[in-house]
Amino acid sequence: MDKPEIAFIGIGLMGSHMAKNLLKAGYRVTVWNRTASKAEALSGDGARVAASPQEAVANADITITMLSDGAAVSELLFNKGVAAAMKAGSILVDMSSIKPAEAREHANKLAKMGLGHLDAPVSGGTKGAETATLAIMVGGEEPVFDDARPVLGSLGRPVRVGPDSSGQLAKLANQTIVAVTIGVVAEAMLLAEKGGGDPNAVRDALKGGFADSVILQQHGERMTSGNFEPGGLSKFQLKDINNALEEAGHCGLTLPLTEHIQSRFKRYVEELGGADRDHSGLYEELKELNGL
Repeated sequence: MDKPEIAFIGIGLMGSHMAKNLLKAGYRVTVWNRTASKAEALSGDGARVAASPQEAVANADITITMLSDGAAVSELLFNKGVAAAMKAGSILVDMSSIKPAEAREHANKLAKMGLGHLDAPVSGGTKGAETATLAIMVGGEEPVFDDARPVLGSLGRPVRVGPDSSGQLAKLANQTIVAVTIGVVAEAMLLAEKGGGDPNAVRDALKGGFADSVILQQHGERMTSGNFEPGGLSKFQLKDINNALEEAGHCGLTLPLTEHIQSRFKRYVEELGGADRDHSGLYEELKELNGL
């Protein structure tokens, strides 16, 4: 069976690596991005560059979107007519991080148009996107997931977690854990440094123990070396925390740790100029809080 043709919309920090991995896996990929130069940069890797998003999806069996938020996805699909331009029976795989309610709305609208839908947000940052090791949390009907699974498998490890919007719920759970862990890793690294220890040696000593994590090893290193060039933008981390707390409110839940870390990221993004810095940059907010 021929491999499905792919349209990829949203060539940013993550999307560029993901589109390259699809090309490496032998898929025919047409790309489009609002900033055309980012899409054109993939032409050397074999991507076809479309002049419009409608052109990009016209012949695609699977359309992947990787956009900033639910409003951007809705605008593209329904206000700009991209969903109407999609081939009958094709599948939209939305890998953006959006609200669960938005994912359900998109799925319902697409179903009425005879189109499949999966919400499939990811975790793993730019490193995971580059190495095709992303954790991919997928919501949607099982037959649709089965059709898209080989494509998603070229990007990382896809797991179906339930019906439409379940992928977004899983991503909110992920982002809650990430945000709170970044906060406590920042405190641990600052304590180690100011207490006279070597933070690098501390991280090495903790490897394999209960406190070890990817965030401790990768973001802990970022914190102590001062490297906050963005892999995961702080403004998007804050967006995800806001969405998680909104969903918690719909469920009648109070999440005190998440509420605390929301206030910290809000301060870093809105008061300390950290919006476009890596989310591990919360370490800078902690240092400022301590007069450092």
